[in-house]
Amino acid sequence: MASEFEAYRGLFVAESRENHENLVKNLLILEKGPDQNAIDEIFRSVHTLKGASASMGYAEMERLCHAMEDVFQLVRSGSAEVSEDLGNLLLACSDVLEEMIDDIEGGGDSSSKNADDQVFALKDWLGQRGKVTEAKKAPAKGKKKEMTPPDAPAGNGETPAGSMPEYTMVITVSPECAMKDVRAMLAIGNLEALGTIRSMTPSKEQVDEGNFDGVLNLTIASDAGENALKTAAQGTEIASVEIRPAHGVAPEEKSPAAAPRKPAEADRKPGAADKSREIKNLRVDIAQLDHIMNLVEDLVINRGRLKQIAEQHKIKEMDEAIGMVERSVSELQNLMMLIRMIPLNHIFNRLPRVVRDVAQYDGKEVEFVMEGGETELDRSVMDGLNDPLLHLIRNAVNHGIEAPDIREKAGKPRKGFVKLSAHRDRDNVIIELIDDGAGINIEKVKRKAVEKGLVTQDAVDTYTIDQAIDLLFQPGFSTADKITDISGRGVGLDVVKRSIEALKGTIRVETTPGKGSRFELLLPPTMAIVDIMIVRVNGRRLGIPISSIVEVANYEREGTHTIGKGEAVLLRDEVLQLLWLTDMVGASDVCEILIVVQYQKRKCCIPVDLVEGKQEVVVKPLSSFIGNTRGVSGVTILGDGEVIPVLDVNTM
Repeated sequence: MASEFEAYRGLFVAESRENHENLVKNLLILEKGPDQNAIDEIFRSVHTLKGASASMGYAEMERLCHAMEDVFQLVRSGSAEVSEDLGNLLLACSDVLEEMIDDIEGGGDSSSKNADDQVFALKDWLGQRGKVTEAKKAPAKGKKKEMTPPDAPAGNGETPAGSMPEYTMVITVSPECAMKDVRAMLAIGNLEALGTIRSMTPSKEQVDEGNFDGVLNLTIASDAGENALKTAAQGTEIASVEIRPAHGVAPEEKSPAAAPRKPAEADRKPGAADKSREIKNLRVDIAQLDHIMNLVEDLVINRGRLKQIAEQHKIKEMDEAIGMVERSVSELQNLMMLIRMIPLNHIFNRLPRVVRDVAQYDGKEVEFVMEGGETELDRSVMDGLNDPLLHLIRNAVNHGIEAPDIREKAGKPRKGFVKLSAHRDRDNVIIELIDDGAGINIEKVKRKAVEKGLVTQDAVDTYTIDQAIDLLFQPGFSTADKITDISGRGVGLDVVKRSIEALKGTIRVETTPGKGSRFELLLPPTMAIVDIMIVRVNGRRLGIPISSIVEVANYEREGTHTIGKGEAVLLRDEVLQLLWLTDMVGASDVCEILIVVQYQKRKCCIPVDLVEGKQEVVVKPLSSFIGNTRGVSGVTILGDGEVIPVLDVNTM
């Protein structure tokens, strides 16, 4: 029984995180202005969180969700607006909700996170709002009594309820349904959109509180017709819907024009579509996916081995069988890659909140735009991307964007602009972060670098702009004049650079003083399976990733020039440095081929004896065996069983 509860706990946490993310996203949308769709989404998320936490017995979380739902009931009905103070309060509540979900994930029951402050603040807001609402309603009381009988609830539509046909309905929720009250509330909401519910057993309040046994009896006044009402109440997890005219009112009395239009509206209800979509998706533990990926990698290695054996023995039947196996393994490998791909929105969706908090802390106004969140990356790359992006976003707002008054004096809009975008370029994914702030003050960077002893004054005077920008990525470097909660601790862009290089990616910076900066991250879509060129130097085999290779050229020793302590060749009107692999594989006298590789905008040549060909391989990281080695991304096993190193051009 305990293990079954733990399984439900995992499902609850996963779904609650989705609802919490949706809640925060739509609260930030509401800050920009009224948006009915965002209000509906927030209400749905809070209601689902409340129902789910109640069914699991997490009382503290249910209490907070209930108070938030009461507030949003007023906002949804148009009786209140989301002011800045209320927005801050609701975001504070969402933070507590996130802590509660974390607590539940860790084995708690949400009670360790006390929500008293938030609940009292919400009730206090409701109390003040109630007084205002009563004051507004007071003059209109007399008129309302003349129009509506005291025992009849107010109708939703403009047509008086008395002139509509009435129907009695019995809605039975399936016994297998985990949250009967939530399912019933969805049906009630759908019916309220089509008419006026005159009476209901149990009452809406009782259903909302969870006092519901699965059968709902109600009387509704509506001109939508029986079919439309039945369609609105039906859906997955609804066992049956019975409907018949009340008080002998014939169904023909309904408005003929309204009947065909209403079912279409009912069909467009989000509930039905969402339910069918949920059934098509499965939640899979990421550890299981990682295990499958390892098995696929083993298949890729053995596929190469089988191919080599078949070529040696020249058995026709074996060739055919291996050809079919090769196709299947390739498809399985591509499918596995696709399954592991995750949209960048998983990281992007958290960032608007970061921008808002940093801007509010610094007293700045920032417009934040995101594009290309649907671009997908492998999960292994995504895991290491969260912290670097978070740091770059904070930097853009904290260091980049100026205070509103300073911007105004410089002839800029008071509100700063920060844009985060992602797109695919050939095999790679490029993430750009652009701001229209002050840009990087090159002279200040040089001065700080000299102060911190990172470089001498004589050396820094000869630096180009690119070399000065590279100083930003030195450990312990910070241009902040004082330490704050946001910056100035000297733990910054060096960590970002290391993290991106660990993902086999690169980072590039462009800046225009007074106009803004642009950070570009170039990332591989996946790290596990890559195409390499197998080369031989001094009798040893090495792998070079094809994505880093620009061209292969002939090498003539007579064309070598000595520049300083290094050697270079002139190739197609370009002077390219020679990168000998003597330290790795020893000296070779044969080298007749140059492999031209590129990192960012810089090229260099690796002299090799022989190019053996291209192969798709699995690169296994070294860290678990001998620690990270600069210039080597990992090792791979070839078809004949030989283990060879794969070069990492980014760090060479």
